[in-house]
Amino acid sequence: MRLAFLLVLGFVLAQKVGLQAGPMLGYAQMREVALWLQTTAPAKVQIEYADTAQPTRKFRTPAIQTEASTAYTALFKIGPLEPGRVYRYAVLINGRVYPLSYPTYFRTLPQWRWRSAPPDFRFVIGSCAYINDSLYDRPGEPYGGNYEIFSAIAAQKPDFMLWLGDNVYLREADWNSRSGILYRYTHTRSLPQLQPLLATCPHYAIWDDHDFGPNDSDRGFWGRALTREAFMLFWANPSYGVPSAPEGITTFFEWSDAEFFLLDNRTYRAPNKRKTGSRTMLGSAQLEWLIDALKSSHATFKFVVCGSQILNPTGGYENFINFPEERELLLKRIQEEGITGVIFLTGDRHYSEISALTLPNGQKVYDITSSPLTASPFTAVKEKDKNPLRIAETLTPQRNFLLLSVTGAERERRLKVSAFSSGGEKLWEYEIKAAELRPKQ
Repeated sequence: MRLAFLLVLGFVLAQKVGLQAGPMLGYAQMREVALWLQTTAPAKVQIEYADTAQPTRKFRTPAIQTEASTAYTALFKIGPLEPGRVYRYAVLINGRVYPLSYPTYFRTLPQWRWRSAPPDFRFVIGSCAYINDSLYDRPGEPYGGNYEIFSAIAAQKPDFMLWLGDNVYLREADWNSRSGILYRYTHTRSLPQLQPLLATCPHYAIWDDHDFGPNDSDRGFWGRALTREAFMLFWANPSYGVPSAPEGITTFFEWSDAEFFLLDNRTYRAPNKRKTGSRTMLGSAQLEWLIDALKSSHATFKFVVCGSQILNPTGGYENFINFPEERELLLKRIQEEGITGVIFLTGDRHYSEISALTLPNGQKVYDITSSPLTASPFTAVKEKDKNPLRIAETLTPQRNFLLLSVTGAERERRLKVSAFSSGGEKLWEYEIKAAELRPKQ
């Protein structure tokens, strides 16, 4: 009887363990995808998956034991898979399938080169996701809201989503301890409205000051190793740091005929008020890596992803213009090296806009800024930030997200940018032709 009682008790306790957050799809390649989840307590977790073309042939990943020391997170790197396939999957907790109210599937990238035209694709960008937490928030009106935006994004069924920083807002109670940092990540990631979106498509991320440390934080922040650890525990990027700049979160991925260069604008950033010493945002090693990688790229669109605006020449904020020598060098090298197709994707500003700059050789570069998702918007932007490079009709001082669509024949690719409100209403559209991003003949 005692043995039977213990077995029943163990079964009941096992069933009480559930998902705290996720599953979330991370990076996707032709032969491998990443999948992240977080449990509510220690548990043995697995992923069972099958190609939809062979649904009865199921595979299971090796089990991972979630532990308190890593905030009960688990990261699966699933492979080898076949390119261009759709796989259904289920989450197993302690050997039993965990029920979810939405479909769970992932796609591998197609093997299209030398076989077909580059596939069209769509992706969402956004930044500044503040999730209220009254015990630790400042008094007064809540800073976050309109969480339905995550349902509106999921309804678009993007191929992937790029989080442009301030994806988590560390509070004063959080950033000076590992416990506080992991609590904040868990609180943000657990938002109910977010869960279906996490499973809808792959997610890639960079950080900005609020997920790196305190407001306007820089390389002087003592706890950056702790926030980097948390970033690595909660995001499933292809890598974290490049060989020449290994301390940060810089990474890279490709999708169809586009390439994405994800930068770290905090780890090597000089304090805003520092008067002596090096004045860098990216640091020389990361900047040289970027220039090398851009020069080596054959992509139609080269998306450079950064938490701070690159082109906006307005000072007084945290734009790249505050590091004029580094900014000038990057733009100069783009022209000198004949690097075409460059588009910056940026966040931070609590409004969205597109900026355009024509280089001396006649080619254009664009900066597409997307912000905020759920944080309060900067409604006074028209009066207080008169960006001369702004395309006026794209200014969006409200909570929003941007959907970017790459379409067209191989030599005539186009990028359409569509802005949507929190409720999913289309606000505006703007189109950029790949030909604009080449020097004038």
